[in-house]
Amino acid sequence: MAEEQSDGATLTILIMVAHPDDIDFGNGGSVATWTSEGHRVVYCLITDGDAGGFDEEVSRTDMATIRREEQRAAAAILGVDELHFLGWPDGRLYVTHELRRDLARVIRQVKPDRIVTQSPTRNVRSMYGSHPDHTAAGEAVMCAVYPDARNPFAHPELLADEGLEAHTVAEVWISQMGEGADLYVDTTDAYERKVEALRAHKSQTAHMDDLAGRMWAWGRSQAKSADFGPERLAEGYLVLDTR
Repeated sequence: MAEEQSDGATLTILIMVAHPDDIDFGNGGSVATWTSEGHRVVYCLITDGDAGGFDEEVSRTDMATIRREEQRAAAAILGVDELHFLGWPDGRLYVTHELRRDLARVIRQVKPDRIVTQSPTRNVRSMYGSHPDHTAAGEAVMCAVYPDARNPFAHPELLADEGLEAHTVAEVWISQMGEGADLYVDTTDAYERKVEALRAHKSQTAHMDDLAGRMWAWGRSQAKSADFGPERLAEGYLVLDTR
């Protein structure tokens, strides 16, 4: 099923993922599409990606700084200027009470209509799609959506000390890079911006000889699943009603 056009209302869409560049790989075309339609898109990066990169001469502290800068540059290309960096350690992400609190804080601050996140379920057919940080991020986000962010008695310090009132998220979209999507966003017109955003992550993508070709092939596979027709591209999601 293709994404239905909104009734003219401007949505606030909060994307919560494990690493810088996760959004650009999995959702870059969707983000460009949504911002071009006038929706407010906000990023929440749980880690700084300090365990990434290929240059052993770069310290892990410097890598975290580099990846934040790269993510800001990539976000700007797609029309996003509001980013939340939580600074949790890359490669050591677990679903803890403290992580759930930090995610609930951002949800209460942003008050999104929709959250987009990674799958909390391991896909044994995809090594990259089942990065343990990704699955931990997806599970922690789902816990933050329900019950944490909407329950005024969960993480009481958020209300008592920070004045952040409970917020109920209407829907959660789980990124689906393989089978299992029930809604697809046509990202054909956003393809070049998606590739440009990925190229902004130089520490992660500079070595990729055919980045554009990879993204085209992946987008085509999703579009075929969506039955969008020839030469169309797509990104797929499992959409959950979380009201």
